[in-house]
Amino acid sequence: MTELLLVRHAETEWNREGRWQGHADPPLNEAGRAQAQALARSLVGERVDAIYSSDLRRAAETAEILAAALGLPVTTDPDLREIDVGSWSGLTREEVAVQFPDWDTHDGETREALEVRVVAAVRLIAQRHPDGQVLVVTHGGSIRSLQRHLDGEPAPVLANCEVYRLQFDG
Repeated sequence: MTELLLVRHAETEWNREGRWQGHADPPLNEAGRAQAQALARSLVGERVDAIYSSDLRRAAETAEILAAALGLPVTTDPDLREIDVGSWSGLTREEVAVQFPDWDTHDGETREALEVRVVAAVRLIAQRHPDGQVLVVTHGGSIRSLQRHLDGEPAPVLANCEVYRLQFDG
């Protein structure tokens, strides 16, 4: 059985401001770097066989901070990216309501497409590391899509740098 430690990336200014990020690529802020350092300290001594990350900067930077503490390389995978929120990227919920009053969802990637993409990526990672423990740094929407795939409903949104453990058995 493979254990996946799914980590939501550390904080960005856009997180703090409540902006939709999607495929946009803002860096971590100072609070985010501190969150990643704290998580790294908590993981030292835990067996981690590999680290994978979304290729978006906020996830990759979080993964690099963790990797430095664990002495492991990071493998990036664009299939671990957050959902593409299309025209909503960079906007707050209030700005979306003003600019797109008739839209009930964004014009980017569908939830179903996100789920297919992320489930396939995670399944491949788990298959590469049978009986291993793998750290996967990704995004809130990506983790929620996995939860939805497994349970039919997503769990509450994870905080930045929160870990969701998933046992993968084939």
